[in-house]
Amino acid sequence: MATGQLFSRTTQALFYNYKQLPIQRMLDFDFLCGRDTPSVAGIINPGAEGFQKLFFGQEEIAIPVHSTIEAACAAHPTADVFINFASYRSAAASSMSALKQPTIRVVAIIAEGVPESDTKQLIAYARSNNKVVIGPATVGGIQAGAFKIGDTAGTIDNIVHCKLYRPGSVGFVSKSGGMSNEMYNTIARVTDGIYEGIAIGGDVFPGSTLSDHILRFHNIPQVKMMVVLGELGGRDEYSLVEALKQGKVNKPVVAWVSGTCARLFKSEVQFGHAGAKSGGEMESAQGKNQALREAGAVVPTSYEALEATIKETFEKLVEEGKITPVKEVKPPQIPEDLNSAIKSGKVRAPTHIISTISDDRGEEPCYAGVPMSSIVEQGLGVGDVISLLWFKRSLPRYCTKFIEICIMLCADHGPCVSGAHNTIVTARAGKDLVSSLVSGLLTIGPRFGGAIDDAARYFKDAYDRGLTPYEFVEGMKKKGIRVPGIGHRIKRGDNRDKRVELLQLFARTNFPSVKYMEYAVQVETYTLSKANNLVLNVDGAIGSLFLDLLAGSGMFTKQEIDEIVEIGYLNGLFVLARSIGLIGHTFDQKRLKQPLYRHPWEDVLYTK
Repeated sequence: MATGQLFSRTTQALFYNYKQLPIQRMLDFDFLCGRDTPSVAGIINPGAEGFQKLFFGQEEIAIPVHSTIEAACAAHPTADVFINFASYRSAAASSMSALKQPTIRVVAIIAEGVPESDTKQLIAYARSNNKVVIGPATVGGIQAGAFKIGDTAGTIDNIVHCKLYRPGSVGFVSKSGGMSNEMYNTIARVTDGIYEGIAIGGDVFPGSTLSDHILRFHNIPQVKMMVVLGELGGRDEYSLVEALKQGKVNKPVVAWVSGTCARLFKSEVQFGHAGAKSGGEMESAQGKNQALREAGAVVPTSYEALEATIKETFEKLVEEGKITPVKEVKPPQIPEDLNSAIKSGKVRAPTHIISTISDDRGEEPCYAGVPMSSIVEQGLGVGDVISLLWFKRSLPRYCTKFIEICIMLCADHGPCVSGAHNTIVTARAGKDLVSSLVSGLLTIGPRFGGAIDDAARYFKDAYDRGLTPYEFVEGMKKKGIRVPGIGHRIKRGDNRDKRVELLQLFARTNFPSVKYMEYAVQVETYTLSKANNLVLNVDGAIGSLFLDLLAGSGMFTKQEIDEIVEIGYLNGLFVLARSIGLIGHTFDQKRLKQPLYRHPWEDVLYTK
């Protein structure tokens, strides 16, 4: 066990198992104390590497993240404190690993419930190697104005109130982390504050004892008096009794052992900590208080009298000239986090993203205000989800059914079209699913699958302006523009696209109006008179029928319909549908274990 000061203004720690709040509290304390460097040198998150962004005062800093304890210790050889926020299941193993690192002197174990056999092994190893274990089941410790562990002393407001931003003259040790915060406040009210405070933890076998730290405090010149807060259960306090009797401690020690109320209960009582359970008279609070009093400690008659006893002891030392009270200094103001400032109404800040289609802030995500559970309970389908997320309203069932039919009919069109071909080649090159999918999607455009919007746009403009099919087609010809939605490389007037026929049949059966589709059919009749392959293709069918869906449903204004066509909603339907097929082609090639594709020479025209 170390015999003197554990921490200083240059102490740095490694933090195991990333927790944002306690680390930020450590960094805020550093800034409050005027430290030049952050006290957290690195973070250890098993299996992860990189950086975590946090604040050091007004400045945002990046703290390195390491995947192993060994790597962190090698990267930060001056960091000699290991703060372990692992769960009780892994705390012992990670703590032992840290103790075995030559650079680590102090290990603080926050978790409670660490198996006692594991704790005993940690204690034995630490003592035989002159290292210090604080905990398990501890909040940690603090050296005022220099360094603190994790959540010790709580919020910045509490730290300022307890004057922990600068060193005082009192050494404090307790089993309880919660009572430590209370005692820091009490000590600050009646003395010049603490110099160092330690919560050894409430488990049955703490890594270091009350007397270990009192003996350390005795060797620190700046500590002029000590305050000890024990509790019933165990016999840790008796090691302090022996130290006092043997004259190892000659600075004033004010002590109180909590739990005197246990005698009021007829049966044995287990208090909050695992070790807070009296096993006889010696382990009772009354027995320990009496033993401490007889050994020379200043023991009040009750906890209520503890504050006055501390004050009296401190003032006596001041009168004797052994303590020169610390001059007060004003700590710097910690910049308030934006989130807390917004909540308190101190500032307002603009948002960076606007979303009107979904909200995940409640108990469950909502699509356009409709809870996800409601969607499932009502038996709604993919078309209904699209109507909510794309159109921000619940469309009639015939509309959502039409959307689903479009998705099914456009999901795939064989391996030879450009999108599928690209996906197949990419998958055979060993690329992942997303890369293969994207390579196929990138071919979608004016020449492949991207004509739905244009077909809808031109058909709508021509119909709304009252153009005859002749005027429309010939007008497009004069402009040098092919009529979108008309023409097919394979299908002919006597061999119609079955997909188009299915869509038209559904619309004539279910839609209130099919005026745009009928206009597209009239255009097809005229174009077929020119060439047998100028049939209405699936792009033209979907484009014209979607116009009928939007106009006939009565749920969209003219302006909304124009915007939907302009933005590219209809092509979005093709992209969504074709993604299903492209994913299928990727899986197909992976499943078949197809080799790298190379285009055959005989299929290339080599020319000068």
